[in-house]
Amino acid sequence: MPEAKQERSKKRIQIILETAEIILLDEGLEFLTIANISKYSGLKRTSTYKFFPTPDSVKEALILKYVQDCSKYFKERSSNISTENLSVVILRCVEILYDYFQESRSSQIIILNNTIAPPINSSAMRLLAENIETFTESNIKLPEMHNKDGVYRVLTQIIISIFSLNVKEGGLLNETGKIEAHRAGYSYMLNWVNQSS
Repeated sequence: MPEAKQERSKKRIQIILETAEIILLDEGLEFLTIANISKYSGLKRTSTYKFFPTPDSVKEALILKYVQDCSKYFKERSSNISTENLSVVILRCVEILYDYFQESRSSQIIILNNTIAPPINSSAMRLLAENIETFTESNIKLPEMHNKDGVYRVLTQIIISIFSLNVKEGGLLNETGKIEAHRAGYSYMLNWVNQSS
């Protein structure tokens, strides 16, 4: 019996998040309320509150989902590019993340154009940073660096923050965001390489 109940709960959470994504795309972030989610999903408001007590808790769940999707997207598209040029490797990292956000308009709205940011220490952000680290190090032998995991988490955060600034200034992610994210990410990593050499 508990298994059936757990399955029902999973299904309801999925319905809530799918409904939230539709509202996000059709009406905008400000319309992402528990009342609207209940109305459009056909679920009772009490049922929605049970899983997500506030609109922010829905946003946080969507952010987590998109960061996980982004991590998977990155892993699928990051194969060895046979270069030892750090700038080229960082550019490829930026391009993959840029392509993900271009293909996922809803993640652009909620991650890049929102005040609730993905927490840098969340397991999803750590996984994304690990994928970037694996890809970078499959191409380049970087010197040993103190707190390497932290370095890659900051690199990931720099790229996403520059994208976010680009969206907030221009309404949409564009080439300027890609260029600036590459410049900032490369400078940051180069600084670490120079310190560690």
